[in-house]
Amino acid sequence: MGAAGAVLALVAGLAGCGGGGGDGGAASPGAATGAPRSTGTPSSPEPSPTRTYPLSTAPRTIPAVREHVPARGPGWRPGPGSGVAVAPGSGALADEARLLARELGIADRGEAPARAGDIELALVGGGGAAAAPESYTLTTRGGRVRVTGPDEAGVFYGTRTVKQALRSGGAVPEGVVRDRPDRPQRGLMVDIARKHFTAAWLEARVREMADLKLNQLGLHFSDDQAFRIASDSHPEVVARQHLTKAEVRRIIALAESLHITVIPEIDSPGHLGAVLDAYPSLRLRDARGAVAPGAIDIAKPESARLVDELLREYAELFPGRYFHVGADEYRALMASDPEASYPALAAEARRRFGPQGRVQDLATVWLNGRAAVVREAGKQPKAWNDGFFRGGVVAADQGVEVEYWTGREIGARPPVEYLREGRKVVNVNDRYLYYVLGEPNQFTYPTGREIYTTWTPLVLRGTQAVPARYSGQILGGRFAVWCDLANAQTQDQVAAGIRMPLRALAQKVWDPREPALSWADFSALAERVRAGA
Repeated sequence: MGAAGAVLALVAGLAGCGGGGGDGGAASPGAATGAPRSTGTPSSPEPSPTRTYPLSTAPRTIPAVREHVPARGPGWRPGPGSGVAVAPGSGALADEARLLARELGIADRGEAPARAGDIELALVGGGGAAAAPESYTLTTRGGRVRVTGPDEAGVFYGTRTVKQALRSGGAVPEGVVRDRPDRPQRGLMVDIARKHFTAAWLEARVREMADLKLNQLGLHFSDDQAFRIASDSHPEVVARQHLTKAEVRRIIALAESLHITVIPEIDSPGHLGAVLDAYPSLRLRDARGAVAPGAIDIAKPESARLVDELLREYAELFPGRYFHVGADEYRALMASDPEASYPALAAEARRRFGPQGRVQDLATVWLNGRAAVVREAGKQPKAWNDGFFRGGVVAADQGVEVEYWTGREIGARPPVEYLREGRKVVNVNDRYLYYVLGEPNQFTYPTGREIYTTWTPLVLRGTQAVPARYSGQILGGRFAVWCDLANAQTQDQVAAGIRMPLRALAQKVWDPREPALSWADFSALAERVRAGA
């Protein structure tokens, strides 16, 4: 073979072995070159061959990125001299940089100009989709990665994409990712009242959620069985096994550092059995004088004072934006004829609201009152859907977010009624998103496959979607762990059981498109990225 033929063969060979970063075939940054070979004619040197690459493919992550502009190049992977740098003027990203550097085992450069082989994090302004809350742009070019966003959360999610891309494909693919969540509220709720979960277990869930770009952790810590967070105002209601306030503050601090809001819930006027054990005079009684389990007597002013003292105490402990005030399954309103079954409540309703007053009006006033208390503390109130009633003399506060979970209860309203009223709704569909320990009352453990293949945020009740015109009122979705039969599973079993459902939820609330991967491929990807590990 002549000299010219040898050069052509070398170029062809290099072109054939180039790999895009998206499939793990990335090489070290920079172009490969070969030395020119002399032909004995100095005036006609042969050109140096340059390595070529196929167009990159999108990084494989959970949730999937929503837009990737491919490019030709080796992508990025950490090398011996790599580091994470915070762009000058973006010092608020120091925590995000520190975490990513630790996770990747590379240098944390602090607020300093990026070097060759670095990842740079930067806060930027600008219009369009790039300015959407929690959005980010990730650019991989010239042996560097730059992650930008309008807020700290968006840049943080970009670092999660870097972490998962390295795990799934060995490199961050060349090109540009533009990504943002479809829904603003994405999360997990854990019933820590019926079953005690350790602070370490909850912290592990926070880390797992963060890698999945979930941003809310709900803690249902008061119910009939126990009240599980220490109290200064009413220590008499607290269970022996509980979280200390120091543990709660530690969980909150970790969550805040990972851009997760912790949402407390004190459910009332039902599900107050543990509190009422210490205040038996406030228990609701029916026409026969029998105690209504878990229900507080909402006709008594002392009842509101007690619950409001607790709400104010925990509004101070939890600094986040939201507070859940419950409002579901009040025993008086689960009776077929509330006025006949609870005549004392009926009489009080007529006294306050006139001849048309009903027990539901008392319950609505209760909901509005508790919502006002948490709103005065700077919180956005949330309540379960079966605490909102049609008709009546009194209307529920329009500003309370509806957490829609069920159509099972007596008089349960279809989700479209709330949407027609203009209410904002969070999807907690008990058909897909309720993990109820022991599977009582015809519940079955939901699977990730079901969520991934058939659920969307529009499917608020059962398996039917509401009309798409209401999509803007559906704020997101939350997977809920309920511990009705607390000993049916251990903490570790719960963590394992919710693992794939949580990943499927993360995909569906982030990316509104039909998933590109089959369930089998999605499951395999979940093993590769090992979110939270």
